[in-house]
Amino acid sequence: MQTIQVVLDDKLLRAADRAARRVRVNRSALIREALRLHLERMRTKELEDREREGYRKHPDTGEDALLWEREAAWPED
Repeated sequence: MQTIQVVLDDKLLRAADRAARRVRVNRSALIREALRLHLERMRTKELEDREREGYRKHPDTGEDALLWEREAAWPED
């Protein structure tokens, strides 16, 4: 693990310290978890944006669904 220096304004630092006490972790653990969650949300948003862009470029025409519906139909007796 690396030690880094982060600059926080007084209000944010007090809020972080209160939150850390509430969940019974130290400030570093709180900041690590917050950063991990933030990076996870950023990654999820990037993937969603890529997927949305793919659908925008290649909209669903419904043809694929029709093919699967025919395959899923019950055989006639």
